[in-house]
Amino acid sequence: MSAARDFQAIDAVVNIWTAQALAHRPGWTDEFFVGKIKGKHDSGGISLEQMLADMDEAGIGHGLLIAAKSGRPGLPGCYHMPPQVVAEAVARYPERFSGLVGIDPFTGMDGVRDLERCVAELGFVGAHLYPHWFDLPPNEARYYPFYAKCIELDIPIQMQVGQSLIYSREHRCRSVGRPIYLDDIACDLPELKLIGSHVGIPWHDEMIAMAWKHENVYLSSDAHSPKYWPPSLVRYINSYGQDKVIFGTDFPVLRFQRTIGEIDALGLKPEVQRKFLRDNAIRLYGLEDRQ
Repeated sequence: MSAARDFQAIDAVVNIWTAQALAHRPGWTDEFFVGKIKGKHDSGGISLEQMLADMDEAGIGHGLLIAAKSGRPGLPGCYHMPPQVVAEAVARYPERFSGLVGIDPFTGMDGVRDLERCVAELGFVGAHLYPHWFDLPPNEARYYPFYAKCIELDIPIQMQVGQSLIYSREHRCRSVGRPIYLDDIACDLPELKLIGSHVGIPWHDEMIAMAWKHENVYLSSDAHSPKYWPPSLVRYINSYGQDKVIFGTDFPVLRFQRTIGEIDALGLKPEVQRKFLRDNAIRLYGLEDRQ
C-alpha cells in the first residue's frame, strides 16, 4: 500500500486501455509490451472501472487520458486514437479523468482546427505530441501552428523527449526528441507551456537544464520506474525543480501502485512530494474545478 497522505495524486500521462481503445491500436502492441518492456499487456483490455480501482489503491484521484497520434495513418505501424474514445471516458467519469489530444503535424490547419474543437467542444485540457513517430524534431516549422493554437487556447502541450524505442518493426522511429530542441521553441514562443515527458533519458540533464532555463518548460517523470531514475532527477525534484516536475506513469507501461510505492521510497520532502504528485499538475493544467 502507498504511504498515508492527505491528498490524492494526479497522473498526467495515462493511456486508455479499454477493449474499445485497443481496437484502434496496431498489431505491434503485444510484442512491444510483453517482449520489449517486459510489462503486463492485458491484451483483452482494462476497463475504466478496473483502472479506477487500481488508481484508488495507489491514492491517485485523477488521470489525464491521451488520445495519441502515433504517425501518419496508412503508414505501417501508425495509428490515431480517436479523440471521441477519450472524450466518452471523460464524460463517464469527469471527476476522475481529463483528456489530452494528440497532434499530427502533417494534418496542417485541419489538425489545428481539430485541436481547437477538442478543447472547445470536448473539454480536453491539453495537447500531446510524439515527435519520433513523425521523424520531425519538435522545433520543426510544421508544429508551430499547433503551438500557436495552444497559446491561444491557454493549454500545455506535452511531448516525448529523449530516446524513442522500436515500437513497430515496420516503422523504426529515430530519436528526434532531444530536449535541447525545446530551447528553440521556448525562445520563439515563451508563452507556450511545454512539458517534456518520459524524463528525457538519456539526455535527462539536458531536460533539467531546459526546465531550469525557461519559466514555461516543465518535465514529466513518466515511463521510467522511479527506482531507476538518475540521481540528478531526484535531486532536481527535491530541490530547485520542485515546481517544475509533474508525476506520470505512462500507464500501462508503469502500474499505479508500484510506481507510487517507489516514489514513496525516494524520501522526498513532504511539501515537495505534494507539489510533484498533485499541485504542479493542477496549476499547469487548470484542474482546480475537476478535483
